[in-house]
Amino acid sequence: MTTTLHILLHAPDAEGLQRARMNAVNARKGDPHCAVRIIANAAAVAAALDTPHEHADALTWLCPNSLAQLQRPARAPLQVLDGPAILALARLQTEGWAYIRA
Repeated sequence: MTTTLHILLHAPDAEGLQRARMNAVNARKGDPHCAVRIIANAAAVAAALDTPHEHADALTWLCPNSLAQLQRPARAPLQVLDGPAILALARLQTEGWAYIRA
């Protein structure tokens, strides 16, 4: 019995988002069954909104506080977290997700 790998990629800026997207694509290529989430906050949110990525957008969750600061709505397939990114990052780690800062 194998355990599904859970990878949590934190993108706090545009460069981090770019790295997180490539890491997500590479992880899914290497292990199609792994679970990957990209959590974007701060400057990474604007970058996610401005530069679509066909393979990574569905894996990307945006901080609602960063969206509010930007005064911009999310676009599909990007998803919005229920609360601050910092809380989501902490909760997912307590649930066994492996945290990687991109």
